[in-house]
Amino acid sequence: MNTYHSGFADLIQMFVDNRKASGMGYERYGYDLHLFDKFCVMNYPPLAPLRQEMVDAWCTKRDTELNRTRNTRIRSLRAFILFLQKRGLTDISIPELLKPEPRNYIPYAFTTEMLQRFFAVCDNLPGNRPDQLIKKMVCPVLFRLLYSSGIRTTEARLLQRKDVDLEHGILDIQKSKGYDQHYVALHETMTSLLKRYDRAIEQLQPNRSWFFESPNGGGYTYQWLQCTFRKIWDKANGCGSKAIAYDLRHNYAIENINRWKEDGFEFSNKLFYLSKSMGHRKIASTLYYYSIVPRLADTIQRQTETDFNLMVPEVDYEEDK
Repeated sequence: MNTYHSGFADLIQMFVDNRKASGMGYERYGYDLHLFDKFCVMNYPPLAPLRQEMVDAWCTKRDTELNRTRNTRIRSLRAFILFLQKRGLTDISIPELLKPEPRNYIPYAFTTEMLQRFFAVCDNLPGNRPDQLIKKMVCPVLFRLLYSSGIRTTEARLLQRKDVDLEHGILDIQKSKGYDQHYVALHETMTSLLKRYDRAIEQLQPNRSWFFESPNGGGYTYQWLQCTFRKIWDKANGCGSKAIAYDLRHNYAIENINRWKEDGFEFSNKLFYLSKSMGHRKIASTLYYYSIVPRLADTIQRQTETDFNLMVPEVDYEEDK
């Protein structure tokens, strides 16, 4: 049954199928475009072709929205229109993004004890059904990978087997949040864990394409990862905190920075390597972490003649640190 019902339903389906076949994330795009499709069915003549006025009406900022929220809402439509433009299927203009409001996000401050409890729960998940057995194998490895490598949750979810070099412990990150391909070198203990997981999961999911493949095939969804993290975290540490899976990436950066003072102040090289490993395009995105590590921020301020505010600018969280 066709998910879309507007006059350009086939074009939406073509776009979603293309993303799926290319190994790129498609679930969120399909959901967003379903809402746009429904909006057009309700507000325009039946089977009306895609028109500029539809796009403009959908992309108008709502009274209850922030600029950044509106930008997120129309992201899928922007990608859809670009897809059509490249194939000569439309001359509709891509809606512009609004300047996001500044926002300082403070990552959750993990303690060693919290993380120990979290991974202890990961290692003792219940259940003996096939899907539960897969989850029991995936969770301890997936969340340890996020913790130890600092890769984005999207990058971990969409990691394919061919992009994991288990011999040398290298990840080839190709499916990221609009950023360049980059490589991540893993600690030898993480590489060893990935090898053990790969051998064990092969018994349940032979010839899989995704390194972390869901029981239904394909990579895990954003919703699954966030929901699973929260359930495990709440069981381990209670429901009072606001920790999210993405905070493991922030923790990786902060823990690395906290060790630099002990290693000596080799600012440029260490900053460069951390920035590349985390897939940042802009050094400013990595510099953000200095502003939330007071000890090192004070050191930089003392040891540089450059104004500290110029060196560590206020970085918008949407840069995807």
